[in-house]
Amino acid sequence: MIRTLQKKFTVTAMIAVTVLLAVLLGVINTVNAVAQTAESERLLQSLAMQEGFGPAPMADDPPEGRRGFWQEPMSEDRRMAALFFVVRFDAEEALKSVDLRHIASVDEEAAEALARQALAEGRGFGRLDSYRYQIVEPAPDHKTVIFLDVSLQRHNVLRVAALSALAGTVAWCAMLALVMALSRRAIRPIAENMERQRRFVTDAGHELKTPLAIIRANLDAMELTGGENKYSRNIRSQTLRLSDLMQNLLTLARIDENSVPMDLSDVDLSRLAAEELEMFREPAELKKLVLSAEIAPDVGIRANRGQIAQLLSTLLDNAVKYSPEGGRIRLCLRNGDKAELTLANTVEAPVDTTRIFDRFYRSDAARSQKSGGFGIGLAAAAAIVRLHKGSIRADMEGESTLVFTVRL
Repeated sequence: MIRTLQKKFTVTAMIAVTVLLAVLLGVINTVNAVAQTAESERLLQSLAMQEGFGPAPMADDPPEGRRGFWQEPMSEDRRMAALFFVVRFDAEEALKSVDLRHIASVDEEAAEALARQALAEGRGFGRLDSYRYQIVEPAPDHKTVIFLDVSLQRHNVLRVAALSALAGTVAWCAMLALVMALSRRAIRPIAENMERQRRFVTDAGHELKTPLAIIRANLDAMELTGGENKYSRNIRSQTLRLSDLMQNLLTLARIDENSVPMDLSDVDLSRLAAEELEMFREPAELKKLVLSAEIAPDVGIRANRGQIAQLLSTLLDNAVKYSPEGGRIRLCLRNGDKAELTLANTVEAPVDTTRIFDRFYRSDAARSQKSGGFGIGLAAAAAIVRLHKGSIRADMEGESTLVFTVRL
């Protein structure tokens, strides 16, 4: 149990750490990429003004060499260090000149091809390969395209991304080691408390078996000598009720402790369902219930036969107990990728299906007491289904039909 809780604690904690690191590093890299792009655009505009193109500085622009918190200073040294080239065209887009004084990695032919591609895109700003460009028209009779090499900025963005990914991986591994080291100590009090509770239920169940057996034996002796009466019938009814309660509690405790022996075998579910249905036919007739079945033949599963029998018995017993007199119970068994068992029964009032498998939950305490239920049987049934890696759900059809669906 401690190992199971430790695993859940570790997984939950690491999911939280992973989300936190992903958000933090994502924000850092996004801000860095946006800042690098903004700086490139500022430098490109500054170069355009330096070349005599573009708008003049606004009155509220920061003075030369000054910057905000997120901006690098824009100075003459910064512009001189920039790698850029300028291509000029006339009004008919015939090449006039190519200025490659500030870059060595581009020839005139490549520069002209990039400039014509930029003009074809028809945008004032854009990006081609490793260059950002700006198109300006200093006079009606010609156009100028300024290209700025931003490969260094791209490299910086990728480098920050790689370093942050490495740092995030190291931090994640360190947190995993720390969480694993501390998780056992963190969940030990909870695990020990749960273990004591389960041990109490198990010990109490075993201790109560003997008194209940003695009560039943004495009751049989009394009825042999004095005959059956309403008092003996009440004693027998409550004794059987307590026996069912202890059986379900012990089942839940063993499943929670992972101590249930999984003696799996090939189970003929069709035959088992028919047998369990016959056992409840007489109690159903006493309440004037209409009991029907649609069982597909040769439906087989790999399971523990005793536990599946207990599952069917619990569902049928619940249907008989809580169906009003004259109601209907219908059992269907189909075969597909998994065996699907459906049990529908009428109810007097709608049931909260979201809580129906909770331990000791009863939708109507007065009716449940009258029917002899403790609200533990369906919890045990759900635990058996989970133990077999199956699924169980409850749904309301209309206002008066409760449907259980089990897939195994």
